[in-house]
Amino acid sequence: MPTQSANAQLEASTIRRVSWRLMPLLLAAYIICYIDRVNVGFAALQMNKAVGIDPKTYGLGAGIFFIGYFILEVPSNLALQRFGARTWIARIMITWGMVSAAFALIGGPTSFLVLRFLLGAAEAGFFPGVILFITYWYPAHYRAIIVGIFMVAIPVAGLIGSPISGAILYMDGILGLGGWQWIFILEALPAVLLGIVTFVWLTDRPDSASWLTAEQRQWLNTTLESERRRASRISHPSVWRVMSNKYVLIMALVYSGAAGASSSLALFMPQLVKSFGLTNWQTGLVNAVPFGISAIWMILWGLNSDRTGERVWHNALPLAWMVAAMVAAFFAIGNLWAMVPLLTLIAAGTYASKGPFWALSSEWIGATSAAARLAQINALGNLSGFAFNYLMGYIQAETGSYPLAMMPIALTAAVGTLCVLVIGRGQQRTVPVTP
Repeated sequence: MPTQSANAQLEASTIRRVSWRLMPLLLAAYIICYIDRVNVGFAALQMNKAVGIDPKTYGLGAGIFFIGYFILEVPSNLALQRFGARTWIARIMITWGMVSAAFALIGGPTSFLVLRFLLGAAEAGFFPGVILFITYWYPAHYRAIIVGIFMVAIPVAGLIGSPISGAILYMDGILGLGGWQWIFILEALPAVLLGIVTFVWLTDRPDSASWLTAEQRQWLNTTLESERRRASRISHPSVWRVMSNKYVLIMALVYSGAAGASSSLALFMPQLVKSFGLTNWQTGLVNAVPFGISAIWMILWGLNSDRTGERVWHNALPLAWMVAAMVAAFFAIGNLWAMVPLLTLIAAGTYASKGPFWALSSEWIGATSAAARLAQINALGNLSGFAFNYLMGYIQAETGSYPLAMMPIALTAAVGTLCVLVIGRGQQRTVPVTP
């Protein structure tokens, strides 16, 4: 019989091997995914004037992405289970890369809207597919930290993508193409290439992992199978009971504010920063600052939540300071040095809340049909991206005010903050796990 110490060493070596094999590729893929989703924010600095896209149409196009994403999210996950993660994730990446490159052919508002819808449809299933893939490789008590590491890709994408996109705009006129067209072409190539690498590199299940030792495969399979057997005894309520569960609806509302701020910030912030009279390169550098700080703060805030076992205030406080920063933006109009710290607070709020949010959601909804309920929260929260981005474009076009355009998001986030605090009263603090 192996000793407890030997088992612990086997577990540690297995998880370490799995993580080094899978996570760098998945993290890189999500960074590229998010850059291709939001690079239209920088392309718009030239594209909107070049092909005649007004702010209202831009806002509609920014939001319509989430319609295609919403419609095909579940079918894509079902296809992943049928065809295997390696094949399906690679297919998603290559498809969204090709659609993203096709944005260079935009000739007007109609083609812009069609391609934004198709990009959402092509990307649909990537994030939930990777989350499902993680369950094939990691025991339950590792998944929160692994998902947290994976989601750091969102602010990192803004940190990396902003200066790159700003620099590519200077390629305007090369080979007769606009700088905005080069953004789509050059930033789509990594998705296609990494999709091919994914097909070669990823392994569908531990059974097929020749890069694990026989002992490591046996430990991982035994552990995961034990968890699956326990899960199979859990009942599954009807779809209506899932959708009408008060915690699902409340957390979907809370997530709507954070998700709306995240997508709108990425898609509209380059135009806001550019409005201060900066060059494209300066816009890219300044735009990267909030994302860089947010990436660090996201990790520190999540670690503190895990260390203390506290979820409610770790979810509510970032949303609250995000709302306060949005309101304060009215007083920073015309002052770049005041606006950048406020944009940083907004970004740090939306990203810092993500880790504690999903931990809190998991604890509140319980084990029964947790997957369905979490998927419902994610779907409804992301669908809000359509409404908020459209409203951002519409209000900005009508009033010329970016702070005013942020108010629907601020109001939703404020209501979500109050909901978390009210329903969280009396909730027992999670006992932190000592490593």
